[in-house]
Amino acid sequence: MVTFGKSLPPATGGLVTVVVPHFNYGRYLPTAVQSALAQDVPVEVIIVDDASTDGSDAVARELADADPRVTLVQHAENMRHIRTYNDGLARARGEYVVLLSADDALAPGSLARAAALFEHDRRISLVYGRVEQFEQGDEFEHADEFRRAAPLGALPAPARKHSWWTVWDGEEWIGHFARRGRNIPTNPEVVMRRSVYDEIGGYAASLPRSADMLMWLRAAARGRIGRVNGPVQAYYRLHGANMHRTVYGGLLDDAISVKEAFELFFEVDGVRLRQPGRLAERARRAVARELALASAPLPGGEEGAHARRRMLALARDIDPGVVRSGAWRWAVFAAGTGDRTRRVAVRPVEALRWRIRSRIHGALGT
Repeated sequence: MVTFGKSLPPATGGLVTVVVPHFNYGRYLPTAVQSALAQDVPVEVIIVDDASTDGSDAVARELADADPRVTLVQHAENMRHIRTYNDGLARARGEYVVLLSADDALAPGSLARAAALFEHDRRISLVYGRVEQFEQGDEFEHADEFRRAAPLGALPAPARKHSWWTVWDGEEWIGHFARRGRNIPTNPEVVMRRSVYDEIGGYAASLPRSADMLMWLRAAARGRIGRVNGPVQAYYRLHGANMHRTVYGGLLDDAISVKEAFELFFEVDGVRLRQPGRLAERARRAVARELALASAPLPGGEEGAHARRRMLALARDIDPGVVRSGAWRWAVFAAGTGDRTRRVAVRPVEALRWRIRSRIHGALGT
């Protein structure tokens, strides 16, 4: 069942823990931390420095020394991102938790809106919302630069929008997720009830590329899912070092990771669902369809052709029935066109398809 609402009373309390993991991201760290400290609810910030090698730990130390709400955890050796996430979240004292990458930021008022929705319905496990991408730089090359700067000035000015909300039954939301065949929340906009996170037991180290997706599915198997609609809830920074801004092989790896996340979820948490078999089959079909569609706009040349063949072969292995779908026919047509046709026909159609799909799925996520 889906419920909707237009307004909520302000959150009455409840500490929110914001965990900010980072490795050599000191140039972005002040914006992330200040965006958390500027929220309208009680917060604690835990910075987890994963043995940075470029002096970023000095920026983290400055931030921790400047505000008693900030705690710094420094790793003696690099533990990689999943273990770093779990280390920081294991230290959380808040009723709600946020995992905020050091290069991202929270939007003004986002945690108060999420907390109000949690308080409105105690059965909610996870709240998310709209994410806005940005590329503005706020690089701080030296530890003392952020003291003279205005870190939040690098973020887009938030538009004044009326806030409303949607709440789904967990299995219904999983059904939307499975039908989509790809991740719904991005990451910085997600707020989880800490008791749910503790029950799940942390991010899965076996899925470094899709551990967040598995976490969202597991949260939905344990409660309801809420979404704050209207205002931006978080900002996702685009830059060359983003872990998942990859091409060719990265598309294939991402698809395999999504497939593995669905498989592990239904294997472990399927017993919590009423119709796990139907949802698992829906997810397989959707992943295969998404993989075929992702191959369509790939450029020509040996590298692009090789990637396309591998993606289509994997799509067929996941769901043999994909060869009868419109997605497969479109992918095969695109593969048979020359570079010029792909530029003037295939790619514009793909751009239009993504715009339409973003509007259709706007009620679920960006």
